Amino acid sequence: MMDTQERAGKLQHIIAKAWMDEGFKKRLFADPAAVLKEQGVEMPPGIQVKILENTENVFYLVLPTKAPCGELSGQELSAVAGGNNELAQTIADLK
Repeated sequence: MMDTQERAGKLQHIIAKAWMDEGFKKRLFADPAAVLKEQGVEMPPGIQVKILENTENVFYLVLPTKAPCGELSGQELSAVAGGNNELAQTIADLK
């Protein structure tokens, strides 16, 4: 199974590719699970994938699911924060 940091890296690559390649972006919106799978990110059975895109007038804030039990490690906090150390520190400060 792919670890959190590896998955975050692959998702960042997919985002960058969607920014650069309009055809890839259209396929990602049309069939996100298939495109993620072809890029090496398989979702567990029963998981739906929905793609949203911020615009000039709309900003989506996606709240990840809370960890099922225990606390997140520093590495997991960083991955949840998308590599944003400031966000990871804010999360750690809230504990």
